[in-house]
Amino acid sequence: MVKLKPKPLRTIILNNIGIALGTFLAAISIRVFLYPNALIDGGVIGISLIMGRVFGDNYISLFLILINAPFIYLAYKHIRKSFVIQMMMAVAFFALFLTLTKDVPHFHGEAIEIIVIGGALLGLGVGLMIKYGGCTDGTEIMAIILNRRLGFTVGQIVLFINIFIFTAYGWIFSDWHSALKSLMAYTVAFKMIDIVIAGLDEVKSVLIVTTNPKKVKSLIMHELGLGLTIIPSIGGFSGENKEILFVIVERLDLADLKGLVLREDPKAFIVVENLLEVAYGKEISKISQKRKKRNRRKDLTTDSE
Repeated sequence: MVKLKPKPLRTIILNNIGIALGTFLAAISIRVFLYPNALIDGGVIGISLIMGRVFGDNYISLFLILINAPFIYLAYKHIRKSFVIQMMMAVAFFALFLTLTKDVPHFHGEAIEIIVIGGALLGLGVGLMIKYGGCTDGTEIMAIILNRRLGFTVGQIVLFINIFIFTAYGWIFSDWHSALKSLMAYTVAFKMIDIVIAGLDEVKSVLIVTTNPKKVKSLIMHELGLGLTIIPSIGGFSGENKEILFVIVERLDLADLKGLVLREDPKAFIVVENLLEVAYGKEISKISQKRKKRNRRKDLTTDSE
């Protein structure tokens, strides 16, 4: 068994700060915007808020811990122990901040203001929490386990659970307007989570099959200033040795890349896929920064002319 290298102390501290900040923002969203206006979130948080409305909001933090407890055990059995520690920390932080922010002033405004601001703040908090390795929603643990056994995607399982929770909320309190508004706030939060984790820059991966890979490679590197990887391959029908060019490009540069490739080889085959995140090593980051500086100098020179 390969022994994993322990994380640096600095990384552990930064992760804990990120989780704490995320849970604080999520708690503010719930205490200031959502819960005072009869709105809930999905997952375990949503169930805890429903139980809070039934038994009193003093018990929300307690329900959050109790309902998450069996999911923490499942994570320990089926995922990994390091994740369990981070999840326990996130749940503890969240329960603490929900208690400390119990008496903060509430926001009462138009429904659209509550949905957008509350949902965005909740998504920002949960996004930060996830980005730094935390988790407060045990239903995602269940979704991961069911995904391995039943074949449904994690997203499909989480969506089904949350639809059930929002439907139950509307039925229990005979308040379908609040249930629908909760679903809208959840949608806003879900989108904000994507933005926090993946960023605003949309990144694409591009596979290029061309009859003239050397010329196309040279054009991509020198005209667009993009790096690439050459993947050796064999044609399925012809059996010929080929080279596939693999390029990671920002959305704004995609049209230039496709235009350049098709200009050189009109019969080129191009595959474009969306990427949620790209992590760069130190050396690649240095190359990327140099390329940006070079392009910036080039733009300034062009403007001066």
